[in-house]
Amino acid sequence: MSFHSGARALNGVAADRRPILIVPYMWIGDFVRCHSVVQVLRNRFPDRPIDMLATTLCTPLADYMPGVRKAVVADLPRRRLGLAENVKLAARLEAEHYGSALVMSRKWKAALAPFLAGIPERTGFVGEARFVLLNDRRYGERALPRMVDQCAALALPPGAALPASWPPPVLAVPPADIAAWKERRGLAGERRPIVALAPGAVGPSKRWPAEYYADLTRRLLAEGLAVWVLGGPGEKALAQEILGQEILGQEIIADTPARDLTGFDLRDAILALAAAAVAVSNDSGLLHVAAALGTPSIGIFGPTSPQLWAPLNPLAAVIETKIALPCRPCHKPECRLGHHRCMRDIPASDVFAATQRALAAVAPAG
Repeated sequence: MSFHSGARALNGVAADRRPILIVPYMWIGDFVRCHSVVQVLRNRFPDRPIDMLATTLCTPLADYMPGVRKAVVADLPRRRLGLAENVKLAARLEAEHYGSALVMSRKWKAALAPFLAGIPERTGFVGEARFVLLNDRRYGERALPRMVDQCAALALPPGAALPASWPPPVLAVPPADIAAWKERRGLAGERRPIVALAPGAVGPSKRWPAEYYADLTRRLLAEGLAVWVLGGPGEKALAQEILGQEILGQEIIADTPARDLTGFDLRDAILALAAAAVAVSNDSGLLHVAAALGTPSIGIFGPTSPQLWAPLNPLAAVIETKIALPCRPCHKPECRLGHHRCMRDIPASDVFAATQRALAAVAPAG
């Protein structure tokens, strides 16, 4: 297959039914953002199937994204080129006969497998000398402040003006999937409104302190609400700290009716957030998941700017410190000054009040 045949596919060739591959960023929140890209492409090319390259971690998201045909699962190495792995992936991609690939990341290796697969049109922003790997090269990424603008711009023709707004991401979970999951987890009998807490985040600076989440949990339980703590295996110790659990051998002794639902894969978190009445989350991937599901979501922002990094979907509340800090925003994974005031100055009472308002807004009339 020629690397250049049909290279105008995204730029106006009619009656093209070849599938399109999106090569997204592989962080959870960024993967969710790319559903805006899917919607733009579906609007432009309703007859072309759309697939997404995905890691094992992110694959469950694609199952709930309207307009996505399937995820192509590939766990490529992060800290090395992984030439052999990219060659194997390229063979799989070539068999799918993609007409176009949109490469979100500016990394050189992100464009390697689409190039090796001979995908005719390979669109992406110029970076790391990818002049050979890409043949629909775009410029001006750094002038676009938000990641959604950078990603979705690649779905437009070259030089096209950005729209006033992008379609927000959507995750659609069938009610039967939620019911089956609750049955498997022993949660089918829960009738109280559920508040899902997502205390994890990439980097400690983006995490509201565990003791504050514990304070919030006590307040919610006192109101007769159900509380679920969500996260992957890395958040298990954090959940135990929040819920006042301690491990004795292999046995978990709990002194709270709140539920620790950490330690499972992302699908569990998606289904739990879909079942929840309200979600409370740091600026993390699960905040984007909850918002895309339509679950009223409280976003807690410390070192990061919600103007740049909040979900495109509306949030029930954005919580920030009320004290002006000259070091904020810093977007650093750890507090450089050691005081972490951007998070520690947010009291549990503020988040509790926002959660109460969100619950009242979704409560059935009468």
